[in-house]
Amino acid sequence: MFDFSSALDLPLIWGLLIATAVFLYVFLDGFDLGIGILFPFAPSETCQDKAMNSIAPFWDGNETWLVLGGGGLLAAFPLAYAVLLPAFYIPIILMLLGLIMRGVAFEFRFKASAKGKTFWTYIFHFGSLTAAICQGMILGAFIQGVEVEGRNFAGGPFDWATGFSVMTGIAVTFGYALLGATWLVMKTDGETQAWARSVAGYALGFVAFFMGLVSFIMPLMDARIATFWFSAPNIYLLAPIPLFTAALIVLTWRDLHKADAEYRPFLSSLGIFVMGYLGLGLSLYPWIVPMHFTIWQAAAAGTSLSLLLVGVVPLLPIILAYTAYAYYVFRGKTSHEPMY
Repeated sequence: MFDFSSALDLPLIWGLLIATAVFLYVFLDGFDLGIGILFPFAPSETCQDKAMNSIAPFWDGNETWLVLGGGGLLAAFPLAYAVLLPAFYIPIILMLLGLIMRGVAFEFRFKASAKGKTFWTYIFHFGSLTAAICQGMILGAFIQGVEVEGRNFAGGPFDWATGFSVMTGIAVTFGYALLGATWLVMKTDGETQAWARSVAGYALGFVAFFMGLVSFIMPLMDARIATFWFSAPNIYLLAPIPLFTAALIVLTWRDLHKADAEYRPFLSSLGIFVMGYLGLGLSLYPWIVPMHFTIWQAAAAGTSLSLLLVGVVPLLPIILAYTAYAYYVFRGKTSHEPMY
């Protein structure tokens, strides 16, 4: 019988699948979290209604990828799951509470009275803000690494709360705000679009600042990262990543000041996220629990991984197809009318 587990590098395949699921979550749920972060600052209630209607068909489906990433980690890398989950219990619980708050607010705001709309507007905002900050802090704490003894988490419940993780929490918040604002540039017009262009310019400046700061700090945190990026020939092979990131930031800035550029700001903002995610992934590869366990050390048995892959291979294209179809059906500009 043909043995897939020996013919394929299944831990690497599953590592790429989970990394892809996490990125798709960051991208797809990032722009609707960003709209929630910006929501109370919209210039009018009509603008708020347009913003909410622009994500109404998509927001709950976007979180499919969070489930796939978390469930895939449990199934494919149980050791990493067993170490990382206790390390991040508190921010994960807070993140989930934030996502619950914004989900409830999303549904209730459509049906609320004028006075109730204000209440649910702020619940939607603070739920989105809480989720974004917690996701950023989890990322920062993951980059810094967790304390491990044997095969177990050996740190304290608040080890994730550091200066670096707070900084990455703020950075991710501005990144989501950028995605949300450029999404509104693409999906709305008039006053809402003009406001979104202005907000996106501010968010872009903070994103550029924090990306530069993280790029400066990470090589100082671990000599292996510094060696990876700055030793020959890697320094020449990896140079296109920061150069392309800088070019995308300039392109986004220019397009935000062009009245006829509606789609490209969002696409170039996505490109900035791709470059940042790629840089982080390359810096941390092959560690799934930095710097304790690689993807091969933390992986489940080969037979388990191959069985899981049999289920994922047919289902993943279906999920991608219905997601793409939903975005196709609800393409075009958004109205403020309550059609949800």
